[in-house]
Amino acid sequence: MVSSEELKVINNTITFVKTTLRNAEGGHDWFHIQRVLNTAITIVKHENANEFVVQLGALLHDIADSKFYNGDETVGPKIAREFLFSQNVDSSVIEHVVNIINAVSYKGGHNSSTFNSLELQIVQDADRLDALGAIGIARTFNYGGYKNRTLYDPDVKPNLNMTKEEYKASNAPTLNHFYEKLLLLKDLMNTETGTSLAKKRHEFMKLYLDQFLNEWEGQL
Repeated sequence: MVSSEELKVINNTITFVKTTLRNAEGGHDWFHIQRVLNTAITIVKHENANEFVVQLGALLHDIADSKFYNGDETVGPKIAREFLFSQNVDSSVIEHVVNIINAVSYKGGHNSSTFNSLELQIVQDADRLDALGAIGIARTFNYGGYKNRTLYDPDVKPNLNMTKEEYKASNAPTLNHFYEKLLLLKDLMNTETGTSLAKKRHEFMKLYLDQFLNEWEGQL
């Protein structure tokens, strides 16, 4: 449970995030943040974690996603740090939240951060769950359309051995992203609750991909 003072900070953070992301791409907008927050709150009920840190981490984890800032991974942590400082949040909490923002992203499986905490694991699971299932499918194609990418090209095979730089610069067909990242997330979950939810969403995506490929080939 969060205290009344912590709740004030959380509500101020919600207002700040809504304002900052008002024109964001549909898969990384306020509603993405809201879903991650709600999922993180669900997971934290089953874990002995600092809920205040979890909620702030969930709210601020994509405040400035590097893919929309020419790959600059310093913008988000800087914005979050300055905002939390303005809210008189304890310095240890600020550092924890900033560490979560730095470590939460998949980055093609090449996230070099050595930071770890239960709070990070919860936010990371919540964020990854939003990349799975029906919502994950919608977000993937929304971003592919935003980047004007081809839906699918049978001649362009998924690359499972990309460097971090190659992953960030990839313009591969949208369907490849399922194989290069999304179908790998089920086995990268941190918590029991996250793992359980991921399995259901993973299976839904597999069914979708089977249907997609059958339709692509003109099969009944």
